[in-house]
Amino acid sequence: MPSSRAVAIIPARHASTRLPGKPLLSRTGQPLITHVLDQVQQARVFDRILVATDDPRIHEAVVAYGGEAVMTRDDHLTGTDRIAEVAENLDHEIVVNVQGDEPEIAPSLLEELVNALHTDPQISMATAAAPLEDPALLENPAAVKVVTDQNGRALYFSRAPIPFPRQGDSNLSKLHVGIYAYRKDFLLRFCTWEQTPLERTESLEQLRCIENGHTIQVIDTPHRTVGIDTPEDYDLFVARWQKNRRS
Repeated sequence: MPSSRAVAIIPARHASTRLPGKPLLSRTGQPLITHVLDQVQQARVFDRILVATDDPRIHEAVVAYGGEAVMTRDDHLTGTDRIAEVAENLDHEIVVNVQGDEPEIAPSLLEELVNALHTDPQISMATAAAPLEDPALLENPAAVKVVTDQNGRALYFSRAPIPFPRQGDSNLSKLHVGIYAYRKDFLLRFCTWEQTPLERTESLEQLRCIENGHTIQVIDTPHRTVGIDTPEDYDLFVARWQKNRRS
């Protein structure tokens, strides 16, 4: 039987259409992937933190930094599939998928996600959402929106503005934060399911859970994480990092 311990798994691959070699970018003096490790290590809920990669260069960089890395197959279509390969052989009940391109992920958010699963045995999968304060993000398909029921369970995720404000201009949607916590057994089941119609339409993997009749608990957070997807994103991160170093 798995224990109630929690593990953080950070999927990382070298190939990236818009930013090749992203995990190893090191203008701060250390690889980007190790900045993610630094943040996750501040969360006080993990007894193990792993980087899951199919690239020996990333594996070597993580180990040289003092972290733990695991080599995976190179045919995974998603980061979720990659972490499931690793999680299958671990004795942990809770698995948190931390994106490998979010070097400013809030440790307190990671703690909240894990504690939500510890507190409520009915939660099999949890994610997070932040206030959608910038109206421009409503129309931005790169900004995923989520609406929930009154108990914080996700009703729908979309790249489009949701819901339609027929009675006015009030915004009821939140900005989805791409961090996921799973019970290990649910994660392994999730990865055996075929892609679903809404998932393919929106290109949002989490809709597979809802379309199969399961729930996703959404944790409210003030922390809007910033992923590194483009060279410009990385430039901005480096500037913020340098500013914080000087302050």
